[in-house]
Amino acid sequence: MVEGSHGRTGYRAAFALGAFRALFTAHVISVVGDQLARVALVVLVYDRTGSPAWSALAYALTFLPALIGGPLLAGLADRYLRRTVMIVADLVRAAVVAFMAWLGLPWQVVCVLLVVVQLAGAPAVPARSALLPALIPDPAVMRTGVAALSTVTQLGQILGFAAGGILVAAIGPGGALLTDAATFAASALLVVLFVPSIATRGSQPLGWWERIRAGAGVVWRDRHLLVLVGYAALSGTYIVGEALAASYSAHLGGGPATVGLLFAAYSAGCAAASLAVAVLAEPVQLRLMPLLAMGTGVPLLGCLFDPPLPVVVGLFVLSGAASSYHVVAQPTFVLRAPEAHRGQAIGFAVAAMQAAQGAGVTLGGLAAELVDPHVVTGAAGVVGVVAATLLAGRWRTLQPRT
Repeated sequence: MVEGSHGRTGYRAAFALGAFRALFTAHVISVVGDQLARVALVVLVYDRTGSPAWSALAYALTFLPALIGGPLLAGLADRYLRRTVMIVADLVRAAVVAFMAWLGLPWQVVCVLLVVVQLAGAPAVPARSALLPALIPDPAVMRTGVAALSTVTQLGQILGFAAGGILVAAIGPGGALLTDAATFAASALLVVLFVPSIATRGSQPLGWWERIRAGAGVVWRDRHLLVLVGYAALSGTYIVGEALAASYSAHLGGGPATVGLLFAAYSAGCAAASLAVAVLAEPVQLRLMPLLAMGTGVPLLGCLFDPPLPVVVGLFVLSGAASSYHVVAQPTFVLRAPEAHRGQAIGFAVAAMQAAQGAGVTLGGLAAELVDPHVVTGAAGVVGVVAATLLAGRWRTLQPRT
């Protein structure tokens, strides 16, 4: 680890690299474009069908394909040049989204194409994450780079949703989808121009199924990686409060603005804390990670007492801030996974996180049909604290004794 690479120096060192700046900028415009497309698709399907259920299904389809694409397609990031995987994924998505903008296209076809878009993007995230250690050799600087990417993801989601409503109202769903297609094309161009082509060291010419089995074996045999996957899946507990934002807002007597406030509270807390946690020394980060993970659920326990809106917002901010443990867990996972199977391993971790979040959202929604949302949110906090405590115990046993 290079002395003095913490703090603002770490961020300066990361952004001093042209390849990382290009990767960061490409990620920013893609995240904003993704949120914009989600708004556009919900509006488009609702306009065509008049059905809230079908528009909700269109929104759900933006997340579900990752459960399949993560394990099945992430290995492409190990088989081919990771730079090439990102470029092809962006170009395919640009073409398909542009076709989705075609006026008069049946909404059923739009939903099918949406699945294609999400599947095409499935290898891109593992490819980018797996490429970071090669672009930023200093682990401390790489951790700050991961924090910057994580923070901009949170802020990009807020900006994308906010700008999405305005842009869809101004130019219509078709125009918004074309804008999203342009963001994918711009992202591909940045990678082409500024990100170097780096071969995967130690990669073997394995077949598709053999590569999936090899990647799964890497995670399954390494107890550190298994626990880190558990930390990724922990997000399925504290996301419940965010998923119930609409019903929680109604319970508190608020409207759409309150829904947005609850969404923004979590993202704001996560973004701010991620920047701070990433500049700590690595040993401090690793000691802090289990405590932060438990901290995602502890604030939600306060929801059991049905506090007023300002308190709920504060609790959500604290829970979001504690979720900054991801900026420790993610680079730790990336650096520990063997390079030859790194993309596939990351794909499994992403799929586990998506599955846990889907289960948490579904179970939380079903529970909220029976009891008040503040009770469900508090109960999710209880589950999160218990799960994080078990993970902390397991993580502690894996650490070398001093």
